[in-house]
Amino acid sequence: MKQPVGRRRSHGTSLFRFSSFYTRLRFILILLAFVALLPPVFFHFKLRRLHQTKLRKCGWLNNPPLVCAHGGDSTNAFPNTMSAYSIALHSQVDCIEIDVSRSSDGVLFALHDRDLQRISGNSTSQVGHFRSNELKELDVYHQSDNSKIPTIEDALKLISASVRQVILDAKVGPPSYEKGLANDILSTVEKMQCKNCLIWAKSDSLVRDIIKLSSDIAVGYVVMVDPHTGARTNLLRMKGPKVAGVYHQLIDERMVKILHGREKKVYMPGQLMMSIP
Repeated sequence: MKQPVGRRRSHGTSLFRFSSFYTRLRFILILLAFVALLPPVFFHFKLRRLHQTKLRKCGWLNNPPLVCAHGGDSTNAFPNTMSAYSIALHSQVDCIEIDVSRSSDGVLFALHDRDLQRISGNSTSQVGHFRSNELKELDVYHQSDNSKIPTIEDALKLISASVRQVILDAKVGPPSYEKGLANDILSTVEKMQCKNCLIWAKSDSLVRDIIKLSSDIAVGYVVMVDPHTGARTNLLRMKGPKVAGVYHQLIDERMVKILHGREKKVYMPGQLMMSIP
């Protein structure tokens, strides 16, 4: 028996209305879900971005730089004397840099040519022109043994166990220059059992000699302005050393990123030295 046409249309209209209502309801629910999820997602990425910014700007607080006294506390005592080292240790510095020069008879002293010139009053004096007994007789203040010029062994005996890092800044000079210097320095480091020693030098050939003789010691090279050309020395000229000492006038954020990208630590030499994490 056929249903009336009007009833079939009414039933079809009801189905259409129900389907349309269900579609609108589903859209509304999806919209509500989206609105409900949007703030948490937004704040998640906002907080993530803030966290990344914080890490970029303040991450160094988790790995603070080493504060290193160049020649000990050279403000309150003559550089590279036992007094300067003792004052620096009392100030609880993280590391101490020692200038390393060799006498004419092959003894390593904690002394820089310019400081020797201050002591002697002779602007042309060089450590390599003096014998070890002559250097030992020098007295910076004419007061006590603490104002004497120490050997590298004496300096390491005092400071190596009390700081996180010891930097040996090797100076090349007459009469032998680089000849045998790497071996002399490494022998002293081994004798004094300085496990936290880092050796660096402006002389690339000396740095290479040290690397050839020992794979255990930490080694660095120096990035500076070449006094002859006025240009900056090549930033990535040496692959072996894991440390680059960059003069503070040259350093910037881009340079640090480049060196860190090559897995090199960055130190900034000066009267008060810092490592840059």
